[in-house]
Amino acid sequence: MAEMPEGWEARGKPPTLFRRFVFERYSATRAFLDDLAALSEEAGLHPQNINFASTYVNITLESGESGELGDAELGLAERINALYSQPEG
Repeated sequence: MAEMPEGWEARGKPPTLFRRFVFERYSATRAFLDDLAALSEEAGLHPQNINFASTYVNITLESGESGELGDAELGLAERINALYSQPEG
């Protein structure tokens, strides 16, 4: 398996990736969720689970058809990290 993306942890069997993203305001949380939806559609990969409140978003990515975390899941995690690091517009 390739290197684990920053901030993500592997969990369970079959393996999943999990990360919590924290925001200062609801507007930032909402913007992140909107961007995440667009990214997921464009990538053709969708998180297994998204749980959120006013100032955080928990994301779980499940392993691919092989039952292992692969380049597609790790790449999506990296792209989600890039969304998180973008300054608010």
